[in-house]
Amino acid sequence: MTGTPDAGHLRALHRDRAATGPLVVPGPWDAVSARVFEAAGFPALATPSAGVASALGYEDGRTPAAEMFAAVARIVRAVSVPVTADLEGGYGLSPAELVERVRESGAVGMNLEDTGPDGSLRDPGAHADWLAAVRAADPGLFLNARVDTYVRRAPEPLEGAIGRALRYAAAGADCVYPILAPPSDLPALRAALGDLPLNALARPGGPSHAELGRLGATRITFGDGLLQRAEQDLSALAARVRDGSEV
Repeated sequence: MTGTPDAGHLRALHRDRAATGPLVVPGPWDAVSARVFEAAGFPALATPSAGVASALGYEDGRTPAAEMFAAVARIVRAVSVPVTADLEGGYGLSPAELVERVRESGAVGMNLEDTGPDGSLRDPGAHADWLAAVRAADPGLFLNARVDTYVRRAPEPLEGAIGRALRYAAAGADCVYPILAPPSDLPALRAALGDLPLNALARPGGPSHAELGRLGATRITFGDGLLQRAEQDLSALAARVRDGSEV
């Protein structure tokens, strides 16, 4: 692509996709991985908070906001494709300050979860109101609303995910992300959500990208899964260097 990437370009990537061709968005954890993914031809990137945390030496959920935004800014500067940032629960920032920090980083959007600071699911109505305030603070940014009914093992997670996703869509979300939803639940989510873009998590040994698309996914992300695989590859390389079998 040419010119400065923006949220409009990212929204367009989510539209009119064939069922077997969902948007595949890898998650870089630093500038090097971002450049590698861009060079491989991916049209957009989505930073994973857990992956960035690991790269910075923090446990997932413990990265200071300033360090997370600095890491996102380095990734954005390294590539020419649009980048969205996983900003967990918003770090306690007001909607206006949150979107200002996103704009300063150069990211074109954000991923926001509905798990609260105490580790429990937020009230869906209150969270929808908060998302609406984020949307009002900057109508242009791409907003991916993560739904945590599965990861928090809520009772009837499918029904809860559908209800929350519809609330968040009404609040202005561009895409919803019921993280850890089993592939078998994707058709029901797709049927309930209509044309709303649906983000699915790819997992090792799970369905292919094309199959996830046939099941209803519009977009596929990986969390910190790609970093974990890169760590395994680096560990194997380190062992070979240590043993002298590779120099």
